[in-house]
Amino acid sequence: MSQVKTSDFITVTREQLVRYAGASGDFNPIHTNMILAKDSGLPDVIAQGMYIMGLTGTHLTKWFGIHKVKQFDVKFTAMTLPGEEVQVTCTLQDETSGEVIVRNRNQEVKLRGLIQLN
Repeated sequence: MSQVKTSDFITVTREQLVRYAGASGDFNPIHTNMILAKDSGLPDVIAQGMYIMGLTGTHLTKWFGIHKVKQFDVKFTAMTLPGEEVQVTCTLQDETSGEVIVRNRNQEVKLRGLIQLN
């Protein structure tokens, strides 16, 4: 019997990306400078993959408890742009393992991974 947890939609903002750059030390300008991002062929700045993973981890620890989340591994599958709204979904197949997916409102998958619980 599977258990599904789903977050509300979270709007990704430019301010969050700049703040995350400062906190993480990831100062790649494709995450904070629209002109340089566009000069690099991107439509806009893009969210750091680790920022999206951090949002995911925040929800996993909120749902299951920080001491219960043993591991989660992810693959980044699509860029996330400022203004996009994303939603974290975790589907547990049993008491200790499951799948994690982050999608935008158009159901485009941004991140997909696996979770292991204690």
